[in-house]
Order: sequence, then C-alpha cells, then structure tokens
Amino acid sequence: MSMNQDLIIEKTIAYVRENLGWEGTGHDWWHVYRVWQNAIHIAKEEKADLFLVQIAALLHDIADWKFHHGDDTAGPKLAREWLEKVGVDEKIIAHVCEIIQGISFKGAGVKIQIKTKEGMVVQDADRLDAIGAIGIARAFTYGGHKGREIYNPYIRPHHHESFEEYKNSKGPTINHFYEKLLLLKDLMNTKTARKMAEERHAFMELFLERFFKEWNENEGIVDEEI
Repeated sequence: MSMNQDLIIEKTIAYVRENLGWEGTGHDWWHVYRVWQNAIHIAKEEKADLFLVQIAALLHDIADWKFHHGDDTAGPKLAREWLEKVGVDEKIIAHVCEIIQGISFKGAGVKIQIKTKEGMVVQDADRLDAIGAIGIARAFTYGGHKGREIYNPYIRPHHHESFEEYKNSKGPTINHFYEKLLLLKDLMNTKTARKMAEERHAFMELFLERFFKEWNENEGIVDEEI
C-alpha cells in the first residue's frame, strides 16, 4: 500500500490537530505548526529531504515523554502506528521514528547524537520554538502547568548530567533558562538555524536582564541574581 506524499502530509496534519488541538502546556498544534514551518524553511536551505522532514516535524510531539510518565519511546511508537496506517514505506518510518526518539533535550550534560541531516533540521526547528519570545511564553506556560515557581533565589540552576535527573527536576521556570534555553543557540546543528537563533537568544537575555531589574527594585526582596 502506498499513498501520495501530499495526501500523507494532509492526513497527518489533520491527525495531529485532532490529537493536540487543545493541548494547554505549549506543546499544542500551533507549536507543531511553527516547528513544521521552520523545518520546511531550514530543509530548503540545507537541501534536506522535504517530505521526511515534514512528516517528522508534524509527528515530533505526538506523544511527548513529558506527558507519558517519562517514556521517550511513546512518541516513536504512536508515530509508527500512524505512518503504517497511511501506508508510508518502512525505510521512511524507521527514519522518522529515529528522529522523534532523539530530538528532545535531555539535560545539559547529556549528549544527543542526531545522525542525519533531516534529524538535525527537525531538531533545530523544534529548538527554535523553545527560544525567543515564543519560547519564553511556552516556558512559563509549562511551568505553570507543572506547578513550578516563577523564580526562587534560593534554588540554583542545575547542570543535569542524566536524562533521569533532568526528568525529575522541579526547579523554578527562570532556572530553566540557564539549564536549557540559553544553551540552545550553540547547540543548533545547521548554519541556517544558528543564524535564526541569534536574535531570539538576544531577546531572552534582554528579558532576563529586565526580569532581575524588576525583581531587585523593591526592598525586602532578596537581592540575588543567578
């Protein structure tokens, strides 16, 4: 069984929208949409396989480990089920599942090896949506969902050396900037994404500068910056 590539993409869009349309932690359909659009742009610039990149980008958060008890195999499993259903070739399915399995940030001290150009493109597109103004909004949305403090000057950022340690972190959202978001610019795989990341990274630095300025304006608040 085989299917026209455009039709597969169309059906996959509908499938993801149905599953993630009202997700409230910043991992919703519109996050996927932005990653998909960024991935298309980067793939064209980097001359990657556009069909494979689009399918992987659309399915990259279909079952995020953060919402499946830390199971980072949930996403690839669900993606495989869907791609088999719509008749995608096994070689492409395996490649897409490999990308989804390896795309996530798993701690500052955890090295992730993305082996293919397509994987690098999708990972970069996902990471771009984690930084800048949208990245800031998503960070606080997720932090609120997890019941985390905005900031606590007595809890320091931590360099997580394992995926388990990163998964179990309960630090304030501001710490997440130092534990992940500010690291992403230098972790981009492609030249195109590195260029795109520069302005977004600078905006996060500006935001943090303003955050700590306001934090320290009032007497009685601990005058201590990370």
